[in-house]
Amino acid sequence: MQRMGMVIGLKPANVANYKRLHASVWPEILALITECNITNYSIFLKEPENLLFGYWEYTGEDFDADMATMAAHPKNKEWWAVCMPQQQPLETRKKGEWWAMMEEVFHHD
Repeated sequence: MQRMGMVIGLKPANVANYKRLHASVWPEILALITECNITNYSIFLKEPENLLFGYWEYTGEDFDADMATMAAHPKNKEWWAVCMPQQQPLETRKKGEWWAMMEEVFHHD
């Protein structure tokens, strides 16, 4: 199991809508997340900076393949088309990233 964290901005005008959207995530998206070996997935919002912090645990063996499966899924493309315009990627993210991946520096069970 691998713990993963990521961060992205949220456009201020979209905070309420983004919360509403994630209060009722589409069932197909929830099933896809599970199918792609992601568990214990949470997104946190820090206001007033409007930073989203995502955390999940990856239980699969080929993260790149699972993420390619997720990206190619038609329903997920619809979901991203709704979510992504509301987000504001960090200028400091790595090339090819939308959400900026984070390094785990501490963990305690």
